[in-house]
Amino acid sequence: MSRRPTLAAVAEAAGVSTATVDRMLNSRLPVREATALRIIEAAERIGYHGAPLMRLRLQERADRTVRTLGFCLLRRHEAFYQALGRELNAATARHPSPGVAVIEYMDAVEPAAIAQQLLDLGREVDALAVVAVDHPHVTAAIEALHAAGKPVFTLLSDLSTPLRAGFVGVDPRKSGRTAAWAVSRLAKAPGPVAVFVGSHRYLGHEACEMSFRAYLREHAPAFRVLDTQVNLEDAQIAHEATLDLLRRHPDLAGIYDAGGGGASGMVRALRAERPPGHPLGHVVTVCNELTDGHRAALVDGVVDLVLVTPMARITQTVVGAMHAALDQPQALPRAMQMTVPVEVCTAENI
Repeated sequence: MSRRPTLAAVAEAAGVSTATVDRMLNSRLPVREATALRIIEAAERIGYHGAPLMRLRLQERADRTVRTLGFCLLRRHEAFYQALGRELNAATARHPSPGVAVIEYMDAVEPAAIAQQLLDLGREVDALAVVAVDHPHVTAAIEALHAAGKPVFTLLSDLSTPLRAGFVGVDPRKSGRTAAWAVSRLAKAPGPVAVFVGSHRYLGHEACEMSFRAYLREHAPAFRVLDTQVNLEDAQIAHEATLDLLRRHPDLAGIYDAGGGGASGMVRALRAERPPGHPLGHVVTVCNELTDGHRAALVDGVVDLVLVTPMARITQTVVGAMHAALDQPQALPRAMQMTVPVEVCTAENI
């Protein structure tokens, strides 16, 4: 697996010193325009992640009102987060206020590493939005950024720190209850039901799970929700856990994946153990995001319902909120909750 190009690699490609590239990247001292352009071209040619920021630094000489909006997303290898990154770039470009999106993917899973990446990005941008686990390290980083005048919005999954600028995403309570409604209405008979989360430190997953359980307690108490399965957003873990569930609970009535990263493994297990027409019957299945795999599973009758994040609305909302926070920081005394309706897909409306 190739490593990401480094600052030193940019310097070598541009024929300048690393100190010159550092000055260009961080605006410490002026760099001649011709040299700056040579550095930017070299950075773009070798795929250096800081190339957009370098181009912005050059722009800032002529227009100091251009803003940098930083976005910390998860797992660069997942199609969902790649698509989200593209939508964030597009939403930033469409906004009336000039800005440049700086997209970072957090491949590290340790909260301390995530917090450090947030702080590093915070030094380069004017405002941030982040998808992250709720952890004291992450909270401390957001509080430090808040103290430095950098508003931080939570994206897709909320965080508990009161110093976040706001949350933008779908309402997890409504998502969980919608999933429970589907399972209780589509299952041919009550039975045990399984719930998957990526981690209990994703508050969005936790809220979806609690709402799922609450709906069934209230409206369909004959369904028994099993102990929650944690798949760490890993497809292989989800695959093995699903196989184990199907073998231990032959009367399994439904599965709800409140996360997303491991759902492909869950679907693979269902195809192997409970394909349509299996004598033990169908397991009503609800998952998130209309990936190619989920689309095929809907068409084939393996999955019944997919809850889809409306990316265009989410990204437009968060970019607008970030600009508003920078325009009038004193007007944001408390975190804003900005939720948009989840989209519901079945085999008949995709």
